[in-house]
Amino acid sequence: MAFREISVNEIREVLRLWLGTAALPAPGLRTIADHAGVDRKTVRRYVDAAQSAGLTRDDTAADIDDELIAAVVDTVRPDRPHGHGAAWEQLIPHEEQITRWVAGDGEQKPLTITKIEVLLARQGCVVPYRTLHRFATERCGFGRKDLTVRVVDGDPGVECQVDFGYLGMLTDPEDGRARKVHALIFTAVYSRHMFVWLTYSQTLAAVIAGCEAAWKFFGGAFAVLIPDNLKPVVTAADPITPHFSDGWLDYSSHVGFVTDPARIRSPKDKPRVERTVQYVRGNFWAGERFTDLAEAQDAVVRWCSTTAGMRIHGTTCARPLDIFDAAEQPMLLPMPAIYDVPIFKDVKVHRDFHAEVGRALYSLPQQWIGSTLSVRADTELVKFYHRGTLVKIHPRKPAGGRSTDRADLPEHKSDYALRDVTSLIAKCTAYGPSIGIYAERILDDPLPWTRIRSVYRLQGLVRRYGGERVEQACSLSLDLDVVSVTKIASMLERATEKTSPDLPKAVGHTASRFSRDPSEFNTAATTPALSVVGDSAENTETHR
Repeated sequence: MAFREISVNEIREVLRLWLGTAALPAPGLRTIADHAGVDRKTVRRYVDAAQSAGLTRDDTAADIDDELIAAVVDTVRPDRPHGHGAAWEQLIPHEEQITRWVAGDGEQKPLTITKIEVLLARQGCVVPYRTLHRFATERCGFGRKDLTVRVVDGDPGVECQVDFGYLGMLTDPEDGRARKVHALIFTAVYSRHMFVWLTYSQTLAAVIAGCEAAWKFFGGAFAVLIPDNLKPVVTAADPITPHFSDGWLDYSSHVGFVTDPARIRSPKDKPRVERTVQYVRGNFWAGERFTDLAEAQDAVVRWCSTTAGMRIHGTTCARPLDIFDAAEQPMLLPMPAIYDVPIFKDVKVHRDFHAEVGRALYSLPQQWIGSTLSVRADTELVKFYHRGTLVKIHPRKPAGGRSTDRADLPEHKSDYALRDVTSLIAKCTAYGPSIGIYAERILDDPLPWTRIRSVYRLQGLVRRYGGERVEQACSLSLDLDVVSVTKIASMLERATEKTSPDLPKAVGHTASRFSRDPSEFNTAATTPALSVVGDSAENTETHR
């Protein structure tokens, strides 16, 4: 039989039963052993030791004091002066070796207690596993060495601990594939009241959506949030000065709470929410079947109020919902306004004067080409910052859209880039009215931007030959109803913009070899008389 330590109360009970009572005779050793739950031989040893210390049948239970018990223990356990048996004493010579095995060294990893038990048995030291485990833990540094303290809960309505936990898989009805379901758990430190937000992802948008739902559930926001080192929240973890993401800083400023993240791999920094992950997984999620995430979310909200909130908490010994309603809810921050979740990112301005945000393009001045700017984009505006200074604001465009400011583009390219026909005609009119009319005639087309290059060539002629000459050439071409920039260029090159051109002639107007003069076909003129030789005068006939 394994050794069992007899407690002081059990020794006192054995001796009290041996003395008996006034109404009953003193029982035997077997009867005492049955009542006390110990072995009969053990009863005999303790009774003999008490008699040696001066206890008799005539004494009463009041005579069984601490001094008598101490004398009995010293007599019965002379071979256990330190409270340990022979197996423990057998391990003491091997303490140094066991310590090396437990700690390990550069070449050998730390050994388990099971392996140490095998190695000791090879050396002839055979002890029970539990004795070896206690010995290695107490004297050789095995197992957990750090201590812990219980931290007070603090003031009501101040702290809320937040943590993500994996629950299981759920079939998404939209695409039919199984997806992981994560639970973002909010636990009030003072009352232990909790809220659970279910999500497929762990993005900043999911965390903020969970926070917004939590404030609605609690009826207000907590002053301090203690999250884990979530990537959307903490970009660079540090025990003293963690670096938060821009999106999280913007949201915390909007609500008004302070973030105090836990340290890496330090679950004791947020113990109130750490244990609730298993509670949510086992009590709510296990064994349930949901058709979609919305149904699961409705169910978990009811569960938080009716089950988790109404249970008797093991530490507070009260219902979390009752404590929350009475002490915490009146101390919460007021409900924040609806938060427009923005996009925060760094973008590079490309050579086309545009930067891409949310799959849409936004223009910036030429000085920022090649630079990297910070962007904050909500549903209304897109703001560009350079080292904290606001440099540009655009209205938000949908994916595939574009917002271009004419002032951001070079003057000589803005009309072409924006296909601004009106502005192009106005610039040509500034050189001269005929030039403006000529440009308008050129662009009079169902697809005017396909003829913009012709207007640019017309402006080039102005820069080359001057506005006065081009004005004269355009005026002359308009009189003749000729709309061709190539003709204008030819006139300016030959300097014929002031000369009226000859009217076009009929085809074949030049004299040919067998052509006749047109006067020969004039029938109104008198033709000469023809005479016939040998005829008389009276036979002379005039021919017309």
